[in-house]
Amino acid sequence: QVQLVESGGGLVQPGGSLRLSCAASGRIFRIDTMGWYRQAPEKERELVASISSGGIRNYADSVKGRFTISRDNAKNTVYLEMNSLKPEDTAVYYCNADIFTYDRSFGIDRYPEVWGQGTLVTVSS
Repeated sequence: QVQLVESGGGLVQPGGSLRLSCAASGRIFRIDTMGWYRQAPEKERELVASISSGGIRNYADSVKGRFTISRDNAKNTVYLEMNSLKPEDTAVYYCNADIFTYDRSFGIDRYPEVWGQGTLVTVSS
């Protein structure tokens, strides 16, 4: 089994900054693409940013220039640095990852859509 645990959410004023972290745990062999999604009240979940195992980044237009995604492969962790936050960034932020595990008895397994539990980001004065 694998697990993603997010941290770093909270209340911040418009124009402020937050840094989200998401750590993967389990019998991890490799992690391919990792990403951050968000879901605002009464809206669909949307991709915020993603990063491949090789470091190729992809951002939603609404966050380009303000958010930065990064990862530490040694720690199986992905980060989202959020600057110049706006009220419209208010949402529950979810981490997502494509994870491969290894077990000596069962070999390699793939978990392509692992989700964290979510962390709430509120941007308000």
